[in-house]
Amino acid sequence: MAIYFKCFLVVAACCAYSGTAGGSTYTRWGRTTCSATGTLTVYSGYAAGSHYTHQGAAVNYLCLTKEPLWSRFDASLQHGAPVYGAEYEFDGRNRVTFFDREITDHDAPCAVCESPRSQVLMIPGRNKCLAGWTLEYQGYLVAGDIDHVAASEFICLDANPESLPNDSGNTDGKVFYFAEARCGGSLKCPPYVNGRELTCVVCTK
Repeated sequence: MAIYFKCFLVVAACCAYSGTAGGSTYTRWGRTTCSATGTLTVYSGYAAGSHYTHQGAAVNYLCLTKEPLWSRFDASLQHGAPVYGAEYEFDGRNRVTFFDREITDHDAPCAVCESPRSQVLMIPGRNKCLAGWTLEYQGYLVAGDIDHVAASEFICLDANPESLPNDSGNTDGKVFYFAEARCGGSLKCPPYVNGRELTCVVCTK
């Protein structure tokens, strides 16, 4: 009877827990805060990465904190993996059409977000979530330029991007260009349209 009673207490304690398990994080590129339902801003930072002219550069974009903490360091410049700030690079035909203001050569912010929902999905080619998913943000698919030496990755830039205050002009570094659909190969056209800028959406569930 004593053993049975102990087991019952263990099971009852386990099943009585009603807290929310899980959660997830993601980066909102081009914005300084997170605004989806129930989502918190973990930190706001600076979009950054390897320079677009560097061979062997890291492909990924980083969201650097505004409050760096240092361990041991050598302040002299070394070869290795230099990290630069990120800029928006949109040519003349795109400048006001997409964002209602000029942002080319402006420095890009970012925010790391914590959602209470456990699954995160970025869908390229859509600006709305599928049924059953919660919208975190929507925007445009971006990456580095096709002619650059450094490889890059596709990320989802917010449809209403902000710029960092007091940015330093056209200094390049890690860069954002629109991703476009290209027909004439294996991409199915329709539904895709040659030359059209691709949308994206970040969703949670």
